[in-house]
Amino acid sequence: MMIGIMADTHDNLPMIEKAVKKMNEKNVELVLHAGDYVAPFVVRKLEQLDARLIGVFGNNDGDRVFLRKKFSECEDLEMRGDFAEINVDGLKTVLLHGSVEELLKALINCGSFDLVVHGHTHKAEVYQKGKTLIVNPGEVCGYLTGKSTIALLNTDKRKAEIIRL
Repeated sequence: MMIGIMADTHDNLPMIEKAVKKMNEKNVELVLHAGDYVAPFVVRKLEQLDARLIGVFGNNDGDRVFLRKKFSECEDLEMRGDFAEINVDGLKTVLLHGSVEELLKALINCGSFDLVVHGHTHKAEVYQKGKTLIVNPGEVCGYLTGKSTIALLNTDKRKAEIIRL
């Protein structure tokens, strides 16, 4: 199964469109969004995905009530709140923004998860710690690093790669 991973979109609509287009081209079956959408109007761009999306809030998501409302109006978009524990094609997965660094480290170090997906740092990275694969897709917005990125995860191979948009 091919999974798309994104975070830190920060209202950059043209880059969100590119991310959605790339994920649709790659035929992803599920998208995980690790937060920092910022404004609810980004939801209409995420609706263009050909896959289901599960998301969590980030520290810059101010109007959470309206963001949650906009998500609830879309059949294939699901907002879980600050944290989500999900089964992704047999992988015990945790999805969070990562702004609480101590919590993120504890989840990575506990060894209870096959996959930890987070954002917040805007630094794209994929690494393994014991049995746990950790994926930070970087930033879709490109504001801090100058690089707009997403990640693609092949669950059969348990391998993720960073894709520059």
